[in-house]
Amino acid sequence: MTLPRIRISGSPAERSEQYGRLAREQILHIRAGYEHAFAAKGTSWEHAVDFARQFLPFIDAHASHLRGEMEGIAAGSGLSFDEILTLNCRSEILYAATVRTHASIKAGSAYPAMPLLGECSAMALEGDRTSTGQPLVAQNWDWLEALGPGVILLEVEREDGPNYVTLVEAGLLAKMSMNAHGVAMGITTLASTRDGTPAGLPFHVLIRMLTDAPHVSAAVEMLASVPRATGGNFMLATATGAVLNIETSPGAAENISPQVSLSGALVHTNHFLDPVPGGADLAALAMPDSFVRYGRLCRAVDQHERLSHTEIQRALSDHGDFPNSICCHPDVVTDPRSRWATLASVVMHPKSRALEVAQGTPCSSGWDQLDYSELLAAT
Repeated sequence: MTLPRIRISGSPAERSEQYGRLAREQILHIRAGYEHAFAAKGTSWEHAVDFARQFLPFIDAHASHLRGEMEGIAAGSGLSFDEILTLNCRSEILYAATVRTHASIKAGSAYPAMPLLGECSAMALEGDRTSTGQPLVAQNWDWLEALGPGVILLEVEREDGPNYVTLVEAGLLAKMSMNAHGVAMGITTLASTRDGTPAGLPFHVLIRMLTDAPHVSAAVEMLASVPRATGGNFMLATATGAVLNIETSPGAAENISPQVSLSGALVHTNHFLDPVPGGADLAALAMPDSFVRYGRLCRAVDQHERLSHTEIQRALSDHGDFPNSICCHPDVVTDPRSRWATLASVVMHPKSRALEVAQGTPCSSGWDQLDYSELLAAT
């Protein structure tokens, strides 16, 4: 099955309205899915909206143009601005549930239902670690299986910045992305005791900001120069051969931990590799399979001096600790609406501006080869 590809162009207002209108069916699917996801963890849609609106002062102060994009998506889709805002704060709403779970356990209460977060496995390789001689970012995106029909490839032609393409839940600003500057970005979630308060920019607003980054150093500066409400991990590779992984937790510059590669390869899943300044990692509670996935992906990368496309795809299809493996499959004992799976896999080649994508679990899905050399021509 091929992911829907939606191309938008023009001014920010025109683009975002097109996004909402052309992806309306998928956005409605995502909207319904998150209402259920929030409710399953004790958060009503109305409470989620109230929580999301607390981020508006930070968005208006540091990324007002992205409020405009959310307004355009709302107008095009027929949803309210509050609904689109709440979708773009979905990480913050679910992270708050994680922190509440942790506090409840510390207080000696009965173990509550687990909050939903995202689980992903990612790698970045410099050119001397690939068979093609080109750098890349590759990852699996694991999330609620029920949301799969709402995933799209959004292709963005701009007048106010670099063109970019992003693999994203419809209605959200951005996720895994590659831009015309030749910067590819993978995303993995992180949860810590610092999460849970509306004091900074939401995660998906930050992701969209980074689609403008002309190089890795600018991405680090962007993250350091704004208050961040949520932790998250950014895996970067560029057309010029640079790779960098950036762990972040809520806060400012002191809560950023860039991780360099000494071997030409970087790997990340959903636990912090460095200590969390002023906090503690909650991966063992929220995403306990992260540790096995990290070890399996490291081993897959370390086995080869130069990885071919086949070896990368095989690594993303690994079933160690099935079903909670790198290639994540639904656990049949759980509620169908709460089952996890790899929704998509992606390999981004920033030098050639090419993208490989598989919808669903990569062990059984075909891979589409997409040439974005025209859309993402060097700026």
